[in-house]
Amino acid sequence: MNTKQSSNDKYRFRLSLLHPRHWLTWLGLGFFLIFSLLPMPVLDWLGSRLGNFAARSNKKRFNIVSTNLSLCFPDKSASEIEEMVKKNFQAQFRSLMHYCILWWRPASLVRKRIHKSGFEKLEQYKQQDKRVIVLLLHNVGLEFAIAGISMDYTSVGPYKPIRNPVLNWIIAKGRLRFGSANGGNVFTREDGLRPLIRETRAGKILVYLADEDLGADRSVFVPFFGVPKATVPVLGRLAKSCNAVVLPCVCCYQAKNRRYEVTLLPEIENLPSGDDERDSLSMNKAIEQAIEKCPVEYLWSLRYFKTRPPGEVSVYE
Repeated sequence: MNTKQSSNDKYRFRLSLLHPRHWLTWLGLGFFLIFSLLPMPVLDWLGSRLGNFAARSNKKRFNIVSTNLSLCFPDKSASEIEEMVKKNFQAQFRSLMHYCILWWRPASLVRKRIHKSGFEKLEQYKQQDKRVIVLLLHNVGLEFAIAGISMDYTSVGPYKPIRNPVLNWIIAKGRLRFGSANGGNVFTREDGLRPLIRETRAGKILVYLADEDLGADRSVFVPFFGVPKATVPVLGRLAKSCNAVVLPCVCCYQAKNRRYEVTLLPEIENLPSGDDERDSLSMNKAIEQAIEKCPVEYLWSLRYFKTRPPGEVSVYE
């Protein structure tokens, strides 16, 4: 079995997904499918209203977002932070409503909702016989960024399965919708790094995310917006193993044009350096610069500072 089959076959439809315990999920997806018929202005309005409701009702998540923003933007006043939190919830739920476009609308319509800039760099590095790692970040436009890349380029990337098998299937299917036709595929963490390295060396673009907190055992502590953060020190090693340049990428929603702007930023310089902490710091600085393009659209609801250096207490309690 080749690499593509061994990874992508995991996400094929199975009859077990029709078990009665999953019927409620299928019912919800049925309602979500109806949303795909609505015009973008209506989806934006509905998503923003749902975001406002979630901000008021989910105090735990509200506090996580507020804590993250307060730590990363210490110069902001309390009222400014609160406004950023509300806009963040609106952005999250607005993009959630847009998933129905990615999953079910024609490819031609999806393409109209994505505009790419800076992608001429890919051809330049290809001519230099360099491989490319695209460093994505967890912001609300993540899935549109992946779609924009996989539509036109053969790519490979890691995928983190979720517990609900039906949602896991449809999200993975959405990621593979455009990429599989170009020979792209995804791997889980259980597959390890070797398949990613092998595919990247073969010329595929590696789409990589590295901004989550995965615990102290797998991380080094380096600043992120000036706050020590448990950071996975893998990017530099991947760049070295693949002879690759690393291009940060950010996807921001342009409300005026009703489309997502996917931007490839300049290469991270002096990476790899051979030093895990130095490479991790360079990566975090690049992610910071990408976040600054549309700060309220970053997924601040994740606990990026969950793991603290020895002797420090949790920032979320």
